[in-house]
Parts: sequence; C-alpha cells; structure tokens
Amino acid sequence: MTMGKVICVGLGPGDPELMSVRADRLIRTARDVAYFRKAGRPGQARQIVEGMLDARAVEHSMEYPVTTEIPVADPEYNRLLAGFYDDWATRLATMAGDRDVVVLCEGDPFFYGSFMHLHSRLQGRARIEIVPAITGMSGCWTATGQPITWGDDVLTVLMATLPEDDLARRAADTDALVVMKIGRNLPKLKRALARAGRLQDAWLVERGTMPGQKVQPLCGVEAPVPYFTIAVVHGNGRRP
Repeated sequence: MTMGKVICVGLGPGDPELMSVRADRLIRTARDVAYFRKAGRPGQARQIVEGMLDARAVEHSMEYPVTTEIPVADPEYNRLLAGFYDDWATRLATMAGDRDVVVLCEGDPFFYGSFMHLHSRLQGRARIEIVPAITGMSGCWTATGQPITWGDDVLTVLMATLPEDDLARRAADTDALVVMKIGRNLPKLKRALARAGRLQDAWLVERGTMPGQKVQPLCGVEAPVPYFTIAVVHGNGRRP
C-alpha cells in the first residue's frame, strides 16, 4: 500500500530565489499543494510560488475563518480557528493516506508559522516532513545593510501584539531587537520603543526581499503599515 506524507515547505522571506534547492524541487513536482490565505485574497505563500507549480497540480486554499475581524482575546476567535485547524488536519491526513501533499509556509515553518497548529494535530495521523527555510526576519535585517548582532549581543524577538508595558520592558533589556506582526500596532510599538530609549535606533522593513521593499527609520513612519512589517534594532556588542 502506498502511503504519502504531509510535507511543509518553508518558502523563506519572500524572494523565490532565496528558497532552498529542496524546497524548489518539491514545489515544482508537487501534485497536491495547500496554502493558507485570507478569504478573498490570493495568499502571500501562493504568490511567492507563482509560475513554479506543475500544470497538473491540484491547489487547496486553506482560508482562515477570521483574521482581524474580532479581537484575539475573544473566545470566539479561538473557537473558530481551532475548528479551522481541526478540519484541515483531517483533510490533509486523509489526502496523505495515499499521496504526498505539499503545504506552503512563508518564512520557516517552525518559527511562528501557521503550520505548527496543523503539525500538532497531525501527530499519529500522518507522516510529516518539514523543510526549513530562511526566516522573514533574517531577510529584513539583511535588507538594512547592517549586522543584527555582534560578539556577545543578546537578540530578542517580540510580537507587536504584546501589551505596551511588556514591549517597553523587553526592548530595554536586550542588545538587538526584532519586532514582528506590526500592522495596526505601530503607534503602540513606537511608544514602547521611546520609553525604552530605542526608538531612534529602530528601522522598519516592509516587504523584505520582495518587490516594493521599503527600509526606513521607524521614528518617522506615521502611516499604517502591513501586518508582516518587521522592526529591527541592531546590536552594538563586543568587536575586535
């Protein structure tokens, strides 16, 4: 009996040329390809692989039932997403019963990736393979043209969705800093960085490694920014 696998392929920071050779091969030869997207949108992961899929590939768009329509703290938010992941874990496990299914993941699958919620639900139900990738934050700090850490610098990664007090405290207690998931949290993040004395050193990177990439000092940005924009504060540690 032929058994397949659920293969989660990390796409990297956005530029298709920054994928691994293995990821490229698996995507081009896949017969079933699944990817997350917001309802009514093409999906960032799917856009990254445009032109790479085999003409015979069957696409499975996994559309989130909710994104920013209701607060994350609302119990209904968790209920809807849990049901969504339960459903797709079952679908993927069924498909993988007799063939491989490639699941596309922006960045690295095991670094804040949505696939992790499927991974936990697929345990014991399907064979799983993970293809790691360059993270989105790595692509963004490289876009600034400066090393993110030196010597014995400590690097902290934060989500801008955290409370302002937590952001300020952790930003003050680190050498190098990366802040993800900014979007509508930009005003709160700017206040927190100002309180930590780090605002003037912070850079904002939109669409890192992709067409339309924008790198600018964070302190001067007022307009709304995309959710996946990343802020970077470089370390300045021990050097020869």
